[in-house]
Amino acid sequence: MRDHSGVQDNERAVVPPLAGFTVGVTAARRADDLAALLTRRGATVMMAPALRLVPLFDDVELLAVTRRMLADPPDKVVATTAIGFRGWIEAADGWGVGEALRACLDEVELLARGPKVRGAIRAAGLTDAWSPPSESMAEVLDRLLAEGVRGQRIAVQLHGEPLPGFVESLRAAGAEPLGIPVYRWLPPTDIAPMDRLLDAVVGCGVDAVTFTSAPAAVSLLDRAAQRGMREEVLEAFRHRVLPACVGPVTATVLESRGVPTVQPERYRLGPLAQLVVSELPARVRPLPVAGHRLEIRGHAVLVDGELRQVAPAGMGLLRALAARPGSVVPRAELLRVLPGAGTDEHAVETAMARLRGALGRPRLIQTVVKRGYRLALDASSQDDDGCMSREDA
Repeated sequence: MRDHSGVQDNERAVVPPLAGFTVGVTAARRADDLAALLTRRGATVMMAPALRLVPLFDDVELLAVTRRMLADPPDKVVATTAIGFRGWIEAADGWGVGEALRACLDEVELLARGPKVRGAIRAAGLTDAWSPPSESMAEVLDRLLAEGVRGQRIAVQLHGEPLPGFVESLRAAGAEPLGIPVYRWLPPTDIAPMDRLLDAVVGCGVDAVTFTSAPAAVSLLDRAAQRGMREEVLEAFRHRVLPACVGPVTATVLESRGVPTVQPERYRLGPLAQLVVSELPARVRPLPVAGHRLEIRGHAVLVDGELRQVAPAGMGLLRALAARPGSVVPRAELLRVLPGAGTDEHAVETAMARLRGALGRPRLIQTVVKRGYRLALDASSQDDDGCMSREDA
């Protein structure tokens, strides 16, 4: 069977699940790996590293804290990330205190946040005492508090910033926490990509942003605050842009500010990318228009499963029509979504003609003489007043 364009259904190329969507990547480490996973699934990726890492071997603060710990060993050590633990051991070897650090860690109760950290501990020739199946720092904290920590010195490997509530809870319970800044983050040297991402977040130019560390989320929000747009960014994340976090520690930064996030069940890059694959298309409401199925994505449109690229002006018009499907949208209202058009309503006609051409189905959009335009919503999907029925809403 052939459609109006003369293309047989089984001749169409399969559209990747993220085709038409734009996803921001804030990671500093393994950013290329995550970008490749998303690009392979059809996404356009905006690379915007929100951090840069201080080299461990050059980190004088880490060296000072390590020597302090060796001089006065703690009762317990909490290891939170595999890369951080491995880097700490390697840096200690470079400083000539690697064996002393291993001997110290061998004598204390060593807790691992999850299986990857446990693997790093065992690769160093050490043994962990316990690890939560949930990979949750909250569960680690619950165990410590249940056992009692009063009078104990507990060293905690940090995520580049104090873990939210963790150190404070230990101190309130009578422990003496010692933060181990195994890796420290600084803002990126080049902030232009982060600024472009922030502009895209508030300007509807990106559909999702991925976060793989809490410091990355903090850095992005701090930059937004410096530019006077923090509340706009938070509002966009609350209502329009999907914030996808690799795990609960990362998500805490946004959720503590009233931003709902999504997280994969397994805190890895692959499941994070797959989560974006499942979430973004599910947020699109298909519209039955003139006998066709219309899906409006970030910067493109699916018409009967065929990807159609649409210019930003056309996308603005289409979104305005889709916000009131089946209802007439006046030219004056459509004019407001065309940047730089001024008061010339002929600009709407020109942009609308280009939009129809891009969609390849001119009848999807009806001209209502002297009033404006509307999507030609199928009659079966409308109730008596021309609005979408509840089944399609």
